[in-house]
Amino acid sequence: MFTFIMVLSILICIIVVAVTALVTSKAYSFKHTVDPVDKKTYGNDINSNINR
Repeated sequence: MFTFIMVLSILICIIVVAVTALVTSKAYSFKHTVDPVDKKTYGNDINSNINR
């Protein structure tokens, strides 16, 4: 019984590490983008509106 539990535990650990590596790899390959600044809200000089 102990051997079965040990093998099952090791299998679960291997699966968790594999899924973690897969998700992390997928996250790093995702291309992040930044939305453009709305000129109507901020005008030409963004810093002038911050210090008001």
